[in-house]
Amino acid sequence: MKKFPIEKVVSVLKDYVQDLPVPIVELIEAQTKDPFKVLVTTILSARTKDETTAFVVKKLFKKIKKPHDFDKYSEEEVRDLIYPVGFYTNKAKYLKDLPDAIDREFSGVLPSTVEELILLPGVGRKTANLVVAVAFEKPAICVDVHVHRISNRLGYIVTKDPLETEMKLREILPRKLWMTYNTYLVAFGQHTCRPISPKCSICPVKKYCKQVGVEKTR
Repeated sequence: MKKFPIEKVVSVLKDYVQDLPVPIVELIEAQTKDPFKVLVTTILSARTKDETTAFVVKKLFKKIKKPHDFDKYSEEEVRDLIYPVGFYTNKAKYLKDLPDAIDREFSGVLPSTVEELILLPGVGRKTANLVVAVAFEKPAICVDVHVHRISNRLGYIVTKDPLETEMKLREILPRKLWMTYNTYLVAFGQHTCRPISPKCSICPVKKYCKQVGVEKTR
């Protein structure tokens, strides 16, 4: 069986997404070079559109510069600060608990591995992998809905859920692509390879795609 040309696909997408908006987490890293702010942005971005997250972190980081700045505000005040991100009530609790958790588990120093980051409140594998890759520039594969959907749609892998996708990609995706795979596929998924009726007519990697599960296109 012919090997899937994943390196060619990623190379094409790298060029294609240059003119698309940068995902908010990568934008915050570029602007701040602060792993703590990258972590907070990643927590807030879950189940939230990038434009909403961008609006919220712009006002939030005027008040929050370091973890214990959250101590200055009640949980209700934090909820108001991060509204209207998705699940803002739960996220406010996570952010309030975050400074003490960093102190308790890691002596006040934000960790840089997936295994350590998932011990923090509100941090699952997707968030941890993204923080490791973006904030600490270490090999990690963040699998969100875009990465899971597009990897399977292309026919590169066959998996049932994001965790299985992460584990499979760890096996077969060239390590040199780990850090950027999420960035390119998220931008591509947000603007072209949409969940329903993807824009296949303008897709730069259409000739490589098996269009698995695609019923209608534009």
